Amino acid sequence: MLFDLETLRVIWWGLLGVLLIGFVVFDGFDLGAAMLFRFVGKTPQEHNIIIHTVNPVWEGNQVWLILAAGAIFAAWPYVYAVSFSGFYFAFFLALFTLILRPVGFKFRNKIHNATWTLCWDSALFLGAAIPSLVFGVAFGNLFLGAPFYLDSDLRVFYTGSFMDLFSFFPLLCGAISILLMIVHGSVYMALKTQGNLSKRSEKVTLFSSFFLLVGMGIAGIFLQWIEGYHLVNEVHNGPSNPLHKEVVQITGGWLGVYTRFPLACVLPIGIYFFGILTPICLHIQRQGIAFISSACTIFFILTTAGCSLFPFLLPSSLHPNHSLTVWDASSSGTTLSIMLVVTCIFFPCILFYTSWVYSVLRGKVTEQTLKDHY
Repeated sequence: MLFDLETLRVIWWGLLGVLLIGFVVFDGFDLGAAMLFRFVGKTPQEHNIIIHTVNPVWEGNQVWLILAAGAIFAAWPYVYAVSFSGFYFAFFLALFTLILRPVGFKFRNKIHNATWTLCWDSALFLGAAIPSLVFGVAFGNLFLGAPFYLDSDLRVFYTGSFMDLFSFFPLLCGAISILLMIVHGSVYMALKTQGNLSKRSEKVTLFSSFFLLVGMGIAGIFLQWIEGYHLVNEVHNGPSNPLHKEVVQITGGWLGVYTRFPLACVLPIGIYFFGILTPICLHIQRQGIAFISSACTIFFILTTAGCSLFPFLLPSSLHPNHSLTVWDASSSGTTLSIMLVVTCIFFPCILFYTSWVYSVLRGKVTEQTLKDHY
């Protein structure tokens, strides 16, 4: 093997985080734009301009979601089995609405009729808002734990229901997810448009950034009363058997990382620093820096959540000892090594292709752009 099993597990935990961050950074702005374009744009022409800021890139952006799901399936099979079965209806709802997106983009301009266009615009809105909500709710449930347990043969038994997912804290995380996409999408629209469209997008960024930071503050306060999980006996190189450990629950336990590693306090500070910097950069007409700042906000939010949860990937609220962690829910060392080699070959290709596409498509979309190319 290239590395020992402990190192491979940490590497793949980090790579999963990179893929999730990549999904929110790249697909987040087109989800946000799809939620906003009927509200920020005041005329059919302005709606078309906003649509065509994301139309050339949204399909490529969803590659990050596919890669993240594939990484969970291959590197963390227990997590895949529990989450995609226990959260089946939630993910089905997200997938169904995501399917509305390609249909909406392709069909909305096929017939020049106001009702026809409004129907497909509504589909685009739902195809952005519902997945954003569901992904946030699913992420919030990680902190509460999922109601599952494993038998002696490591078969998964999930006892929760669809509505159990929507308690207060997961819904708060869902609202934060929507606001995060809206901030990122409005910054992108301000970057890619001009005139009144760009100014309206700046105003949306200002208000949504304020509510995003307030929501993050409420979530941080609420975490002090949530029972976090603490791994008592960590075996980093042991076999992937989630039953061979002891876990205790501690009120406010998810914030323990800041006690053990004081430097981790940089992460929540980064959220607020870049969250405030983003609208300021837009106000002084530095749209490119604002977009980078918005991406940094996403990075710090997801990194903060990931580090707070570490080493837990999917805690169990029924039997904490059955929780899935980085140390006991991975594939074999051979599988992780082979996948790492493949990733080292193809991941730079994805980054190069993505960079090239955005380089070719740089610049603002205007009415003249639509006349010349569409």
